[in-house]
Amino acid sequence: MADVKDILVPDIGDFESVEVIEIMVSPGDTISVEDPLVSLESDKAAMEIPSPQAGTIKELKVSIGDTVSQGDLLVTMEVSETATESAPAAKAEAPEQPAPATPAEPEKPAASAPAPASAHRPPPVAPTPVDEIGFRKAHASPAVRKFARELGADLGQISGSGNKGRILKEDITAFVKKVMTSAAAGGGLGVAPMPEIDFSQFGDIESQALTKINRLTGQFLHRNWVTVPHVTQFDEADITELEAFRKQLNEEHKNEGARVTVLAFLMKALVSALKEYPRFNSSLDATGENLILKKYIHIGVAVDTPDGLVVPVFRDCDRKSLIELANELIEVSGKARDKKLSPADMSGGCISISSLGGIGGTAFTPIVNAPEVAVLGVSRAQMKPVYKDGKFEPRLVLPLSLSYDHRVIDGADGARFTSFLSKVLSDTRRLLL
Repeated sequence: MADVKDILVPDIGDFESVEVIEIMVSPGDTISVEDPLVSLESDKAAMEIPSPQAGTIKELKVSIGDTVSQGDLLVTMEVSETATESAPAAKAEAPEQPAPATPAEPEKPAASAPAPASAHRPPPVAPTPVDEIGFRKAHASPAVRKFARELGADLGQISGSGNKGRILKEDITAFVKKVMTSAAAGGGLGVAPMPEIDFSQFGDIESQALTKINRLTGQFLHRNWVTVPHVTQFDEADITELEAFRKQLNEEHKNEGARVTVLAFLMKALVSALKEYPRFNSSLDATGENLILKKYIHIGVAVDTPDGLVVPVFRDCDRKSLIELANELIEVSGKARDKKLSPADMSGGCISISSLGGIGGTAFTPIVNAPEVAVLGVSRAQMKPVYKDGKFEPRLVLPLSLSYDHRVIDGADGARFTSFLSKVLSDTRRLLL
């Protein structure tokens, strides 16, 4: 005997009005537990909503382009008495931001700078101190309020364009742009607007819309570039012995399906470096006057996907072995490219890695994935002649590019950090220290 059940939107974190971008079932379809029902696009990534029940789809309650929130009805389903529910989906947390970009935060071989995470910064653009009473009374969702605080925007001064006057993120962005452009005379960040150009007058053109991830990543990266005083320290690491050890590990574990990459070694080296230099594992608080030192080590790795850059976060890297990190990299990178990352998978990073080693290049300047204070860029390793023990030897050299927030980290510590990383990568025994 079948029972008709309503299938609702599960807990998707601190989000409201998430857009339905794809419907993966039709009335009459028979599905199993965990089969995807719809795909939603949040502020940072697309995510699939799996079915908690097995059964037959009776009726669709949403269409492409609709917006939904937690508890909204997606479909009705005929469920047999023997059908079992899947384990509850993990609660998605609001992203701290990207990137990045980053990118993330990186994994991707990734484009520079990670994907968005929520930045705790002193108000850079608000024309007057925020009126807390007006801020609390404003008609806006928690995610929008958080976004406004990140930018120092006073919700009490913003008119909402949403339903019943609700303030949307687009309203905050427009307000900030207006304040910034009007601040030019007062020494603010205002600049002349870009001219509107009809490019078709020069030849044939094609207009291609950016994905939502592209648009939002761009906004966060622009904000980070403007508000964070960046410095980039360049260095190199001799990874000749590391590469030989890596190939040996892959040979030893080939029957287990493990594939250790240089990226896994970089994550372990960063663990050692963050323990040695804890200031790199910190964030400024909302006032910009206190430093929050973190006792955990979560590393973001930028992943390049067809829809744009995302930065999944690998948690508790200090408690995982090299092989565990290597396997997790493969699994999570696949989830990123299949649009199966949740906001919780991209939040809480301490530092990010943006690796372009699989593509090329000799160096670049990654953008800090605020509120993190540093990001490590990695380019392609090359064989170089290195003077050692009185003669030149061919050595495999890995270029490192460390960008950091100069408000928190000075140049001397930036150089010490990359020098320490280089030593650890050049002698894998140091990973045991």
